[in-house]
Amino acid sequence: MVSQAKGLAPRLERRVGHVIEFITRWLALAGGASLVAITAVTCISVIGRELAGVPIPAFEVFGPIQGDFELVEAGCAFAIFSFLPWCQMRRGHVTVDIFVQPLGPRVNAGLALAGNLLLTACALLIAVKLGEGLVDKRSYSETTFILQMPVWWGYAVALVGAWVFVLASAYTVWRSLNEMLGDGERE
Repeated sequence: MVSQAKGLAPRLERRVGHVIEFITRWLALAGGASLVAITAVTCISVIGRELAGVPIPAFEVFGPIQGDFELVEAGCAFAIFSFLPWCQMRRGHVTVDIFVQPLGPRVNAGLALAGNLLLTACALLIAVKLGEGLVDKRSYSETTFILQMPVWWGYAVALVGAWVFVLASAYTVWRSLNEMLGDGERE
């Protein structure tokens, strides 16, 4: 007789987990690309500032990138929210293992379930409030000072990551429930 996996639709949970992990991985890679791009913008702008003061005619074309701070701000907002879902899926958030390690895998899964429930509630609150901020910034047509870029664009790209974070957190609740009902945390 084949043993039945324990939990709430464990096979479906694993399939859903693979899809969410795929999404979170690509979002994290996009966030990494964003960080590389804003690092390049910052370096080029700093070098341009330095070369702008050099009294050599060939360097007259150099200068800082206009609006570099605004680009870095929006890029960082996207990057931060891009990494949160991947971190959650990979169990990358900080835990105090010294206290929970001796408790056993099922108890640890129960503690993970409680933590994931709390984190899902926090992620949902953040996403809702970020969405409200986006609506507010968009309704006032607020723009950045130098580039005149709509401020809500930064909110919109961050909101994508925030909602994927909610999705990933909700999934980890399901995963932790199945681990608690089964044999404990799996790698």
